[in-house]
Amino acid sequence: MTVYALLYALHVLAAVVWVGGMFFAWMVLRPAAVSVLEAPARLRLWGDVFPRFFLWVWLIVLVLPVSGVGMLQLHFGGFETAPKYVQVMMGLYLAMLALFIRIQALQLPELKRAIAAENWPAGGAVLGKIRRLVGFNLLLGVAVVAIAATRASF
Repeated sequence: MTVYALLYALHVLAAVVWVGGMFFAWMVLRPAAVSVLEAPARLRLWGDVFPRFFLWVWLIVLVLPVSGVGMLQLHFGGFETAPKYVQVMMGLYLAMLALFIRIQALQLPELKRAIAAENWPAGGAVLGKIRRLVGFNLLLGVAVVAIAATRASF
């Protein structure tokens, strides 16, 4: 296996875990939790799910730029000669990273406080904010995957 192939495999696997995890949470877990669990149990579930998933996302947000820059150097010889689609993907990554950090740093502590205080209405409001941010991040992630798959030219 070449170094490029290893970097590419790590890059794709990291993207699949992040975008796939958001898809699963948004499209499968959330609707199931809403239909089966009352608000307190649902909020406690998410209070446990997010930290577990976010551990993986922290690893991913480190792997993606390292593998991406490695591939960029090996395949294109640097940033200057990278095609526009690569630059767009890098910009979308930064937007996704910013949304993730916003959820991790601002909304997750607020959700934890609401759960600890058993303030279910406040917890539900925070969870709604997180849901919207994750939904937007999912759209950005799908866009990145679509760009990578088609190597769209801009």
